[in-house]
Amino acid sequence: MMASSWDGSNDPGSQSDDSFHFDRLHIEPIYDAFVCPLTKQVMRDPVTLENGQTFEREAIEKWFKECKESGRQLVCPLTLQELKSAELNPSMALRNTIEEWTARNEAAQLDMARRSLNMGSPESDTLQTLKYIQHICRRSRSNKHNVRGAGLIPMIVDMLKSSSRKIRCRALETLRVVVEEDDENKELLAEGDTVRTVVKFLSHELSKEREEAVSLLYELSKSETLCEKIGSINGAILILVGMTSSNSEDLSTVEKADKTLENLEKCENNVRQMAENGRLKPLLTQLLEGPPETKLSMAGFLGELVLNNDVKVHVARTAGSSLINIMKSGNMQSREAALKALNQISCEPSAKVLIEAGILSPLVNDLFAVGPNQLPTRLKEVAATILANVVNSGEDFDSIPFGPGHQTLVSEDIVHNLLHLISNTGPAIECKLLQVLVGLTNSPTTVLSVVSAIKSSGATISLVQFIEAPQKDLRVASIRLLRNLSPHMGQELADALRGSVGQLSGLVKVISESTGITEEQAAAVGLLADLPERDLGLTRQLLDEGAFQLVISRVIAIRKGEIRSSRFMTPFLEGLVKILARVTYVIDQEPEALALCRDHNLAALFIEMLQTNGLDNVQMVSATALENLSQESKNLTKLPDLPPPGVCASIFTCCYTQPVITGLCRIHRGLCSLKETFCLFEGQAVLKLVALLDHTNVNVVEAALAALATLIDDGVDIEQGVQVLLDAEGVRPILDVLLEKRTENLRRRAVWAVERLLRTEDIAYEVSGDQNVSTALVDAFQHGDYRTRQIAERALKHVDKIPNFSGIFPNMGGA
Repeated sequence: MMASSWDGSNDPGSQSDDSFHFDRLHIEPIYDAFVCPLTKQVMRDPVTLENGQTFEREAIEKWFKECKESGRQLVCPLTLQELKSAELNPSMALRNTIEEWTARNEAAQLDMARRSLNMGSPESDTLQTLKYIQHICRRSRSNKHNVRGAGLIPMIVDMLKSSSRKIRCRALETLRVVVEEDDENKELLAEGDTVRTVVKFLSHELSKEREEAVSLLYELSKSETLCEKIGSINGAILILVGMTSSNSEDLSTVEKADKTLENLEKCENNVRQMAENGRLKPLLTQLLEGPPETKLSMAGFLGELVLNNDVKVHVARTAGSSLINIMKSGNMQSREAALKALNQISCEPSAKVLIEAGILSPLVNDLFAVGPNQLPTRLKEVAATILANVVNSGEDFDSIPFGPGHQTLVSEDIVHNLLHLISNTGPAIECKLLQVLVGLTNSPTTVLSVVSAIKSSGATISLVQFIEAPQKDLRVASIRLLRNLSPHMGQELADALRGSVGQLSGLVKVISESTGITEEQAAAVGLLADLPERDLGLTRQLLDEGAFQLVISRVIAIRKGEIRSSRFMTPFLEGLVKILARVTYVIDQEPEALALCRDHNLAALFIEMLQTNGLDNVQMVSATALENLSQESKNLTKLPDLPPPGVCASIFTCCYTQPVITGLCRIHRGLCSLKETFCLFEGQAVLKLVALLDHTNVNVVEAALAALATLIDDGVDIEQGVQVLLDAEGVRPILDVLLEKRTENLRRRAVWAVERLLRTEDIAYEVSGDQNVSTALVDAFQHGDYRTRQIAERALKHVDKIPNFSGIFPNMGGA
């Protein structure tokens, strides 16, 4: 009955556990009275039944419970004698005797264990010893004191250096058992480099050692005094944070690492380390829920952290409102901490979150406020930096009201105040506020409001003066702002730059720097490129500065691949070409510009750049420059000087024959060349321009058509110009441009060119049968402006779609 009702696994004789090796080595003999008949183990709490039999309390209570649950009669498990009562009487004398016997034996066994814990012992003996220490420590708390008193803890620590993986793992496990719920043992273990050694096991390749190490650290972290010790070990928190986010770790190990970190949060320095290593929740929790001094400390530390953009967004959503409220408080120390934290998390992705949390109003107030509560200059710089970060996020600030007056950042008085601050503060704040204006002028929805405010404030000259600033950041911000303004107030900027050689020289100097292509250089080139191209005074000043020679050298260097590529390469090259094209607008007024074009063979350079596929603006500007140059060809071409006729020829004029001049340009009827007269025909540019008529960008098509139109313009041999276009297979593409009707301006140019082509009878005859062309001309005649209608009418006469009355009424004149 006993055998069938009791789990024999409690029999020490059936145990294979290493710890019982020591249990069986009793220094004093074990007496039968000490052993419970049920458990076959030495009793700890012996109790006696009414029949005088003694058992372990826990075992006999379990027996009685089983009898009751099975409906059996209550009997003594040893004698099977029926019992009248389940009363248990403590056997105090026996218990004391057992405890004394146990203490003597355990002391002797600990001494044996002490002798076994050394590097020279066999692996099996060491493993048994460590298991035994675990066994007795689990048996009673007092045994942990005994283990400490026997000096075993340092010896167990030494086992961590064993070459045996099994011994190292069991030593970690044993240390955890030894320190469980025992602060004195924890403190003893924390002495020296033991904790550092345990931390090293966290990065060990073998998962079992990592698992045991993190379990031990978790136990140690329950002591507040040890939290700082663990956190002070280089890499401990980083490794633990890494383990919590690992997909390869055992779930229990991950959980232990997470709980260890939770315990370590008791120490503020640990919270900071966790934040540095990506575990921000503890810091944010203390920032939101901690006492005022803790909030201040956490906000201050947040301002020192370097965070990626995703984390910045998370922090902004979690703590943005709280930080903004701190920023608005009267305590200057708190405002400083909050401003620095907000500066750290203000970026493009998180800007919208901060705007929704109401950051604009207090920021603007802090920047513009005067009086005793105003921010010191160093904090105004931080506020300006935050505003610059927020504004450069690309949000539509024209539709974001703030403050009691529901103003926006582009309200005239706000922009005026920004401009006033820019002129009356130090370089650091000026730079950030200029960046604010850069952000506001980057958007087409806000740039016009800023332009209007700048014009009404008369601040243009002040802004231009920053080009000469010695601080590079300030200079870059200024040039970027002026670059954004130049399409909308180019003449004002040109006037300001003409008034001071210094600023124009500054821009040229920036372009001349040979450090690759920087954002500053791209902005400087873009600014100059957008200034009015027909401003003769500005072009003359650029000629005096040697700017065009510099631009030419830069373009050639880029074409040859001599300048390192960068993300600013495209706008830089586009701007250079546009600057260079300026000289082609004034060659009829400025001899120096004409000489520059000839000396550097600019026509050839622009023809070469017609083929920069993918750079539409470069192709468009190059075609326009060639149009300007080609328009001057008829004025620059010359007939060769003929030798005067001899005496005989002057006497016998009837016998004199005019010498035949060969080598003249078919179109300009003189001596032409690409370099000297910019002749597109001589420069073999016609085919390249015709190819651009099929471009997807309408602006490129328009510029190419305008350049080709100079070959059939007044003042040249139009018949020969048409023939040149025929030879280049350019007539059909021009007709196709007319048919597509992509823009009104392009249609106007196409109608003009087609009318010139139709003056050639063969082309007119060919086209007269093309109903599509006729329809396009009729449409232009009906819906075009006055000038286009006139030209379309002439074109329709060429193809006999409109009667030509000039033959009937000769006095009315022709078309």
